[in-house]
Amino acid sequence: MEDQPLDSAEKEGVSRRLFLQGAGAAAAAAGISRIPGEVLAEEARSREITELGPEAEKITLKVNGSDKSAAAPPSTTLLDFLRNDLGVTGPKRVCDRGSCGACTVLLDGRVVDSCSMLAVDAVGKEVTTVEGIGTPDNLSQLQKAFIEKDALQCGFCTPGMVVACTAILNENPKPTRDQIRDGLCGNLCRCGTYQNIVEAVESVSRTGGK
Repeated sequence: MEDQPLDSAEKEGVSRRLFLQGAGAAAAAAGISRIPGEVLAEEARSREITELGPEAEKITLKVNGSDKSAAAPPSTTLLDFLRNDLGVTGPKRVCDRGSCGACTVLLDGRVVDSCSMLAVDAVGKEVTTVEGIGTPDNLSQLQKAFIEKDALQCGFCTPGMVVACTAILNENPKPTRDQIRDGLCGNLCRCGTYQNIVEAVESVSRTGGK
């Protein structure tokens, strides 16, 4: 019997399954957990959900240790809510499809692409952006290492890189070079400073900082 072509639903299922498997394998190898948008949506569906919208609703999130509120439609992504409604502009919009990592934040310590989840799905969780890791007047050891190792050029990917590298060090203070590279597989740098970024993480790892 000839193989039948997959319909669109089956194609989507295969694609999603392969994506989740690949993401899980990379996270396991690196010792960190970047959460795919599909997993976040499934977690949200498993909780009791109150119907919202389409009008703007008050959304309160814990961002960098402080409760912040604003009114936004429930369809607003976490990235848009942070940048446009809360004025937290560290996460950057580049691909807007969870492919580049410029919008990376931590959600209860886990790496997520904030463009690929809804703000309402972050309610009750701790959101950490690059602003919560260090400030111009009080840089983290990792941020200082980025400067010392010249691990940035245009700087557009840097906030997401710093967040992802912080997650690597939080979960594995002594990562190998391969683990660092695997942990950054979801973050792209168009300037090509990958080697310098790895060296910055290694530098912090040797001194026991973050």
